[in-house]
Amino acid sequence: MTNVEVSLKTLLTEVEGALGAAVVDYTSGMALGTLGGGKELDLTVAAAGNTDVIRAKMRTMETLGLQAEIEDILITLGTQYHLIRPVSGRTGNGLFIYLVIDKGRSNLAMARHHLRRVEEQLEV
Repeated sequence: MTNVEVSLKTLLTEVEGALGAAVVDYTSGMALGTLGGGKELDLTVAAAGNTDVIRAKMRTMETLGLQAEIEDILITLGTQYHLIRPVSGRTGNGLFIYLVIDKGRSNLAMARHHLRRVEEQLEV
């Protein structure tokens, strides 16, 4: 099991083209930790905004009566992929990992693989 800081460092070092990552509490919208980002990618603002995305999807699934769990949510921009992965397991209830990668330098499938592995090992 790894903590938030180690998990974020793992994502930024192992995912080629990673621009930033955060672990977020979607009940409050607060980031428990961020790494990377910059002037054009404010991870704190992005964390709060993506809280609305995950809440809306969970409400929609509930309304539709879908029993499946969300593996991840992908938002594709012109030059970036934004990945949102809810943390499963008893310690991750209400959390998600947010990862931003450069579309031209990253392999989306590998990024999803690393994100899943980090999510499984995250201990909060």
